[in-house]
Amino acid sequence: MKVTKEIKTAILVLVSIALLIWGISFLSGTNLFGSTRKFYVEYPNVEGLSTASAVTINGLVVGKVSEIKLKENGNLLVELLMSDPVDIPKSSKAVIYSPSFIGGKQIALQINYKEATLAQSGDFLEGGNMSGLLDGLGEKADPIIQKLDSVLHNVNILVGSINKTLDPTTQKNLQDAIAELNATMKNANGITSKFDRIVSTNESKINNIVNDFNTTSKNLAAFSGSLDKIQLEKLQDILAKFDSAASSLDQMMKDMDSGKGNLGKLLKEEQLYNNLEGATKELNQLLEDVKLNPKRYINISVFGKATQPYSEPIKN
Repeated sequence: MKVTKEIKTAILVLVSIALLIWGISFLSGTNLFGSTRKFYVEYPNVEGLSTASAVTINGLVVGKVSEIKLKENGNLLVELLMSDPVDIPKSSKAVIYSPSFIGGKQIALQINYKEATLAQSGDFLEGGNMSGLLDGLGEKADPIIQKLDSVLHNVNILVGSINKTLDPTTQKNLQDAIAELNATMKNANGITSKFDRIVSTNESKINNIVNDFNTTSKNLAAFSGSLDKIQLEKLQDILAKFDSAASSLDQMMKDMDSGKGNLGKLLKEEQLYNNLEGATKELNQLLEDVKLNPKRYINISVFGKATQPYSEPIKN
């Protein structure tokens, strides 16, 4: 059978149409040559999400968004076309997130692997939204922006107060003060320059003074060392004498304890102590009798009166 040009052309057109349909289906997420499943998720807002957005599990693309419809209640119904034959439990959650700064949003399936009941094609999954990096930055930037607005407001108030305070008279006084400060700084610079000239002119004299001071300090240090040495020698001499006196006193105490010498005999010999005590008692009696009867001991007789004999005083 001979194939005519018309048949070839028809076959080519059909193949082109098939390829076109397959390409459109591929771009829209439909796989014509494989088994696909569809799941549905309802969201209140899908801003940034579009058809052909990827559906991922832990970053792995397992499907695409095939259709987004607006429902009567204002929510959005999103159709997920799963091209990968992975098991999806019924309690899995489809969360919209932003994978990067530049790209649009995608849907991540959060799988509950503990559940054994699997979702079938046409089932509804629970939806959710995950705050992306830009959303988090926006939330953190809001309080900072509010504080910055407050600071700028306070700065504006402060600038306004300064403008009100700095009237023409105050501004003139401030200018005069600045001019006087500049004059003072010029005078200080002049004094500093004169001091530098004096120092540079008398540098050799200043060096000599410093050298003399160093020599004097060394001499004082040497004298102080000598003085310390003399004082140390005197202290050693005093300590030696004190040690000798302590040794003599210790020897004297030993002699007294052994009964040597007058003090030792006085301490050790009881008879000598009793004799000394008796003599002391008699001397006290004698002195007392002299006080009571002085005429017995001092007799001045004008007419030759006889002396009275001594009699021992009566003790009370």
